[in-house]
Formats: sequence, C-alpha cells, structure tokens
Amino acid sequence: MSDERLSEGSAPDERPEARVAPARPRVFLVGAGPGDPGLATVRAVRCLERADVVLYDRLVDPALLEHAPPGAELVYVGKRSAEHTVPQPGINELIVEYAQRGLLVVRLKGGDPFVFGRGGEEALALREAGIPFEVVPGVSSGYGVPAYAGIPVTHRGLTSHVTFVTGHEDPDKQAAEIDWDRLASDVGTLVVFMGVKNLPTVVEELKKRGRSGDTPIALIRYGTMPAQRTVVGVLDDIVEKVAAAKLRPPAITVIGDVVSLREQLTWYEHRPLFGKRVVVTRPRSQAGAQLQALRDLGAHAIAFPTIRIEPIEASPEIDAMVAAVHTYDLIVLTSVNGVHCFFDRLQDKGRDARSLHGATIVAIGPKTAAACRARSVRPDVVPTDFVAEGVLEALAGRDLAGARILIPRAREAREVLPEAFVGAGATVDVVPVYDTLPEDHSPEEIVRVLDADYVTFTSGSTVTNFVEVMRRSGHGDALPKVKAASIGPVTSAAVREAGLHFVLEAEESTVDGLMEALCAHALYFPGS
Repeated sequence: MSDERLSEGSAPDERPEARVAPARPRVFLVGAGPGDPGLATVRAVRCLERADVVLYDRLVDPALLEHAPPGAELVYVGKRSAEHTVPQPGINELIVEYAQRGLLVVRLKGGDPFVFGRGGEEALALREAGIPFEVVPGVSSGYGVPAYAGIPVTHRGLTSHVTFVTGHEDPDKQAAEIDWDRLASDVGTLVVFMGVKNLPTVVEELKKRGRSGDTPIALIRYGTMPAQRTVVGVLDDIVEKVAAAKLRPPAITVIGDVVSLREQLTWYEHRPLFGKRVVVTRPRSQAGAQLQALRDLGAHAIAFPTIRIEPIEASPEIDAMVAAVHTYDLIVLTSVNGVHCFFDRLQDKGRDARSLHGATIVAIGPKTAAACRARSVRPDVVPTDFVAEGVLEALAGRDLAGARILIPRAREAREVLPEAFVGAGATVDVVPVYDTLPEDHSPEEIVRVLDADYVTFTSGSTVTNFVEVMRRSGHGDALPKVKAASIGPVTSAAVREAGLHFVLEAEESTVDGLMEALCAHALYFPGS
C-alpha cells in the first residue's frame, strides 16, 4: 500500500496484523490403520514417502514401511502388554530429538493416533518443544476390526450408537474412570480395546450391573490381517470360550446385539486364500502386484525375492546387437526384464522403436506384450506358452529357414528355445542384456518360508536361486519339504529337478493364472 493511500485511510497502528505463514510440520503423527496395509490412507503413504525417520508400532505391517525412502531410518518402538521396547516418555523424547535435528519424522501408529493411541501425549510433547506437527487420522481398530469380522458397530433396528472404552487403564491412576453403571445400562454397542487380559472383569462388571448374560459378545484377534481369529459367545460363556481357544492379545472386544449379524455378514474369513502363507520369490521390483493380489485373496503374502535384476549396460555383444538390430527378421522378447533392458540399450545408442521396422516382434506372454506396448511397440505374435513348441506353434506357417532371429534375455537361461529355432533352420543371436543374481536373507526370513503353505515360482531362475539361498543358509536338507507352486511347465521342470515338493502348476502361464491355481488348490485341499 502506498504512503498516499495510507494517509487517506487508517493510521499505521490500526492496520490489520500481517499474516505469518505457519511453519512447515517436522513431525507427522500418522495412523496406519488396524493392520491391513491397504487400509492406510493416501495421505499416510505420502508422508511415509517423504520421511527421514519412521518410528513405528508393533502392529504396523512391514509392507507400509516399504513406502519410506531407501535411506530412511526405521525405528521400532512397539509395545506389548507389560513389555515396552521404549516407554512412552522415551518415545516422546525420541520424536522431539529427531525433529530438532532437522529431520522429517513420521510417527506411525496402529489404528488412529487419537483413539487410545496416546497420540495426544506425543502432540503435547511436540507443542511444548515448539515443533510444528500434523495429525494424519487412520482407520480406527474400533470399527475397522469388527467390520472385517462381519460385525457392523451400528445397525438400523439394533442400535444407533457405539461406545469405545479401554479395557486396560493406566495403572498409575488414583481411581478407575470407567463408568460401568452407564455402560451396563446402555443398549448400544460397546467396543473394548485391549481387553483380553481383563475380560473376566469386564464381563463381571457388566453382569452385576444388570447387563443380560445372553448379550452377544465377540473377541477378534489380529483383526484385518490374515491371522485374524474370532471367538463368539455371550456374556455367560465367553470367558470359558476364550480360555478354551487360547486367544491372546491383541484383540478387540465387541459387545451388543450387532454381534448376531456376524453369521450372515462374515466376508473376510471366507476369502479363498484366507490365512494361507504364500511366498513370492520374484524380484522386489516386480513383486508388488503379486503381493497385492495375494493380500486381496486373504493370504499372508511373504516377500522373499530370490533374485535381483542387474542390467548389463555394456558388452561387445550388446554393441553388435544395436548396430545390427535393423537386420533381424524376428526379435523374440521373453520377459518384462528383457523388454526394458533391450530398449534401454537401444536408447543408450540413440536408437528407438523405429530401428525395429520390418522385424516381426514376438512377445512371450501378456505381461511381456504390455511392456512392449509401453515402449511404443505393438507385438506381432504373443504366444501364451513359454515352451519351444508353443512359440513355434504361434509362428506356424512362417518359414524360418535362413531367418535371422534375435533373443535379448538373461545371461543364465535355458537353451531350449534357441535350439528349436536353430533346428528350424534359423540363425539365432542370443544376447545377454541382464543378469539374475541371488538375494541374501536373514535366518528368520528363511524359517518363515519353510513354514509357508505355498512358495510361488515364476521362472526357472527363481527356482535356481531359491535353492542356492537355502543351501548357503544351511537349509538344503529342507528343500524336499518346500511346497512349490509353479507358473508353467518350464518352471515346473526346474522345480522337479531341484527336488522341491511340487504342489501345483498354473494352467495359464501368467501371475493371474497362478493365483487361480492357488485358489483352486486351497479350495479342494483346505488342510494342506
């Protein structure tokens, strides 16, 4: 505003105070949801992607931590009943300390930070230290867990309100704050957090204040996760049922008439792979979709990459391939990795899809074909079977005698396909464009794999490297017990050759086909 305008209007001391932009938050108090990583909010994931350090709780799924940047520090501060890795005051101090060092901190808490999550205490500690923060709410266990057990916490005609209460109050309190008289007389739904240990007390307090012994009640352990387990009864018998089931924390207790709807509304525990432990051996960069598909089917998906993909960026063979790429009659791409590494090498030399003009492009399998289209190349032939006979059948009617064929692929791969082309009279150039190298794993990870219901293999190289990992770790003698699920006949041959326990093979050699085969097997052999 000019001096002239100012002189015509209000005096300087009457001007509105200048707005000061709020400080950018250094700490995000983030709700991870009740367990299923798919229930984390988009905002939660965005915060994790920016984090310098993540302090996370016991029930946070490891899949969520994968959203943090590679260099982020991950600090476990989980708690069990009567066993705290870091006491709450220590957690508060850690959050403040990391933030004061200029780091962006994500405090990742199960459920919602402000619903029995002690997020308020952490926020007050940050306010006292003058550190700006934001709260990212999460799906609360109070209604998320019952929903996964088929229990709506409110339902028209049964109840229109719900009460959340903790079953484990602060032992340092001078007196209990739970108003049992009001809770017992209320006809709404009662959801008790952390109430397994004190279940007999909860039942006793409700019954002696007039709540009917026929009131339905359910306890849900590890809700929203593949290990979810639900025990249903009434106030009169639930203590005995929970003891007989040996149900232990963590669990949510739901009390009220809505529990009676579970028999009709159960859905999560009816998923085809519910509770099954399924191992994915694909490289980390390619495992995401398969892991998510397994979780959607109710499985406990375990990432156990046996190989990592290492592109070969330069070699005399690659130089010769690029120089002569326009001379090939057929270019056969056998995998998604092969597609990306092949086109990356072309791009390194200033070439692109136009250099392939005149060649017939063969992409084996729909995923490989999709990767080609992403590189602006529409495959001419897409065999669905990755066996020599299947590829040759897809090329039926084409005279291969004298044809020049290029196969850019992994350095270590079976020779069946090139030999089939040579047998048909073609000249074949096999050019390695990437290596498949073994991954290392901790003893704990290996034990989890050996206990799994299925170990899935999507290529012969995943089998070979899986065997190598097991032998290096001293578990070679356990290989015959590994329950192998194969994506197709070539992989199945590698499974049998390695001496694994062959369980099933997908009818269609795709990840979707493998999922269908797993579901069918689990349906017909539920106890396997």
